[in-house]
Amino acid sequence: MNRQTVITEALDLLDEVGLDSVSTRRLARRLGVEQPSLYWYFRTKKDLLTAMAEAAMAPHAAAPLPEPGEDWHAWFLENTRSLRRTLLMRRDGARLHAGSTPTADLDRLRRKMEFLVTSGVPERHAQMAMLAAGRFTVGSVLEEQAEAALGDTADLPPDVPAIGHESAFEAGLALIVGGLAPYVNAQGLSFGSGDSRPVPGTPSDRREEAASTKTGRR
Repeated sequence: MNRQTVITEALDLLDEVGLDSVSTRRLARRLGVEQPSLYWYFRTKKDLLTAMAEAAMAPHAAAPLPEPGEDWHAWFLENTRSLRRTLLMRRDGARLHAGSTPTADLDRLRRKMEFLVTSGVPERHAQMAMLAAGRFTVGSVLEEQAEAALGDTADLPPDVPAIGHESAFEAGLALIVGGLAPYVNAQGLSFGSGDSRPVPGTPSDRREEAASTKTGRR
């Protein structure tokens, strides 16, 4: 037995019984060892859950990092979708991930931030957009997995439209990215097309409109 074996078995146990029923006693029985043996690898259950959360995020952590010149808009969408797919791979994946600190992923996070800033996204806006997208995704998956755990839900009234989890996620994600876009275009940038025309209503658009008025050009 080694540390990786313990984590792998713990994740399999999670898929079988759910997060509330994962215990070191149950895991030890599954591994065929005495419970104190696990303390050699993890001093507390919290340490075990942290390691499980990190391992569960492996598919997302293995996704390719953005390349220089890549379309920031398309990358942001795919990066957030990758997070959602990964959280859904494990039972209670969002609950396991929520509140964890991705210390092993900090270098990747820095490189993602550098890419967004290099692409023209203001640093503060890039930070907040990544944070908002991450929390929105975790919350969306929490709702989806909670509903799945409860089974059938009550029928909606006839005047309330049924909206699927994926459709709701995509709509919310589009709003986050759409809300970020004007700040990028205000710097004369676009979604990777090289188009430097200002977006209506942004500071650069208003400056151009003022200049056009002075010269009689509309």
